[in-house]
Amino acid sequence: MNYEHCIRCTICVENCPVFRVNPDFPGPKQAGPDAQRFRSAREKAQDEWVLLCSQCKRCEMACPCGVEPAQIILREQQRYGKEHQQTPAHLLFANNYYLSALGSLTAPLANFIAETRTGKFIFRKMGISTHLPFPEFRFRKMSREKKRLSRNARKAAFFYGCFINFYRPDIGRKIIQLLSTLNVDVVLPPQWCCGLPALGNGNLALAKYFAQKNASSLSDYIDAGYDIIYSCTSCGLCLTRDYPGILDIPQGRKIAESSYDLHEYILKLINEGYAKPQFGTVRRHIAYHIPCHLRALGIGYPLERIMAGIPGLKFEILDDACCGLSGSYGFKKENATAAIQIGSRAVSFIQKTGAESIVADCGSCRMQLGGLSGMPAFDPAEILCESLGITLEK
Repeated sequence: MNYEHCIRCTICVENCPVFRVNPDFPGPKQAGPDAQRFRSAREKAQDEWVLLCSQCKRCEMACPCGVEPAQIILREQQRYGKEHQQTPAHLLFANNYYLSALGSLTAPLANFIAETRTGKFIFRKMGISTHLPFPEFRFRKMSREKKRLSRNARKAAFFYGCFINFYRPDIGRKIIQLLSTLNVDVVLPPQWCCGLPALGNGNLALAKYFAQKNASSLSDYIDAGYDIIYSCTSCGLCLTRDYPGILDIPQGRKIAESSYDLHEYILKLINEGYAKPQFGTVRRHIAYHIPCHLRALGIGYPLERIMAGIPGLKFEILDDACCGLSGSYGFKKENATAAIQIGSRAVSFIQKTGAESIVADCGSCRMQLGGLSGMPAFDPAEILCESLGITLEK
């Protein structure tokens, strides 16, 4: 770990949204490189406040010396989770994939219970915040979609992630049709949770289990000439950074080198002259919220360049604020106040633009910002499909 390169400039602290609102969190410098100088593998982890880090990665993006405070904290979160009894909320969110699969299987009943007073009371007793409505489970998952036979020169294996699979498979189907319109053949490889929820809740063993299963599947498709496409920026960060990094997956480097953000991939096809989409007019004024994990990917904002080619579309780029939810982080009761304060700051910037709706690559960002603002929040694929006249096949 590169904690010795820290020059204690505190830039990481200035860019940490949790430090701004939660006095119990000492900040990424102290929780990361400062504390690391005194940690010993022979002693039990005692720094409970490492759990207050949301892993937004803004500290790492700000560091002028290449220190990775979030990565240092993440490793300590794993050690702390292994050596201490975990809360019910941490256990539930670490196993989110299995719980979501059950929720999808019993969608009408699960959605009903989640909205009742009794259901919310049980959630709060388990340490889960109910400040936002839970997304509704969908019975028809992405994993039930038929694979597309190869016809075109470009072939893509779509890693759709848990949010699309269990809650918004309609967005996933739009993405498939969007890529098909651009002459890309799309298949849905066998896949499981990327592992990030388990990693973020201190269960390194479960995260590695999911990663190994995904790596085995995705590696076969890469060998067969497929590009790996992801639309969730958090899934993408896990695939490209955590698989070859903290999870130490043997195929991790190959997966990282063959994986593309959806809009990065579309822009690549356009720049190469392979795809020539004819965008139609979309008369909307939107606030495009940049997820923290999109910034952390280091690929720029490819959607911005694509949307610039859509006639009639007016958009504002907002990249200076975290939504505060950070996946399961903001759904834990002890983090709810901080998550709301952080998200409210982002909402205030959005409202100042005069935009009528929000667009964000991340499903968590859309839930938080849409819920706090009362504004409609869209996945970028919905705007691109609207411009190209793409509607869902029956």
